[in-house]
Amino acid sequence: MAANDGLLLFAVEGTREYGERVAHHLDLGLARHEEREFEDGEHKIRPLVEVRRQDVYVIHSLYGDGKESPNDRLCRLLFFIGALKDAGAERVTAVVPYLAYARKDRRTQTRDPITTKYVARFFEACGADAVITLDVHNLAAFENAFRCRVTNLEAIPVFAEYFAGKLRGGFAGDKRGRDAGGLPEPPSVAGSPRIAVVAPDAGGLKRADAFRRALAARLPEEPAAAFVEKYRARGVVSGGLLAGEVEGRTAIIFDDLISTGTTLLRAAKACREAGAGRIFAAATHGLFMGEAARTLADPVFESILVTDTVASRAAAEGRLPEKILRLDTSKLVADTIIADHAGR
Repeated sequence: MAANDGLLLFAVEGTREYGERVAHHLDLGLARHEEREFEDGEHKIRPLVEVRRQDVYVIHSLYGDGKESPNDRLCRLLFFIGALKDAGAERVTAVVPYLAYARKDRRTQTRDPITTKYVARFFEACGADAVITLDVHNLAAFENAFRCRVTNLEAIPVFAEYFAGKLRGGFAGDKRGRDAGGLPEPPSVAGSPRIAVVAPDAGGLKRADAFRRALAARLPEEPAAAFVEKYRARGVVSGGLLAGEVEGRTAIIFDDLISTGTTLLRAAKACREAGAGRIFAAATHGLFMGEAARTLADPVFESILVTDTVASRAAAEGRLPEKILRLDTSKLVADTIIADHAGR
């Protein structure tokens, strides 16, 4: 019996290219479905294959791209989950490479919404049995918000393999990176320089340290740790003190997502002022909103890595600097689906 027996994989339009890569790793074709638009802006989505008693996985990434808002994408996914359950699917798992509203996971002002929790209720109300996502903003809040089964995948191994190959003077993931995003890779870093892994704010310390430890396991010398002070109030960011040793080191700034790029740029300039040599940045989700393309073109960055969880409008229009590289996470997702399907 094949590992994918009884497994159906759908990809909602807008995430189809990503879904096709996952399907390739699963040795499956994407299951057929229909999406129709109506004159008033409403839509419907339904499977075109028998789903009764099947283990169904639906891939859709919930970011805004100028054509659809995160709300539009969320509704499509939720309605499809409901249709699959109504059609008799035994289990439906939402595979959400980028989860919208994951950053609004707590109250920061009086009477603030906890939107992550409300999104979780939507998934549960539509019948989702499980949710798989990548590098959610706050893991504890994500796990507490959902009452169905949840899995958070970490892209840290993907980044660690890439940087370890570069820092040893070779390259790990060259073809994979180009195929995923069509963006050029940065030049190799010769030798094994002294490294510092930098969190761009105190909230990202645990994430950056997990990456630092993964990188340490692949390099002859353990990287140093550092973080940059940051305060945000009513949309205004302040602070810039850097704690940690970066002088004379290659700095890798590590975060979960890039929106406008201003947080990364502040961190990079703080590293440069503290005497860092080459400066790289990496984040799982590249949203690239507003003036991100211009901000990240700053020469302080040697290269910037993201994964393929978001197909941003800036990337589609060719507005991103050539120093930005996307790494492929589709095999990571496919391996997780197979393990989940097998009950592991």
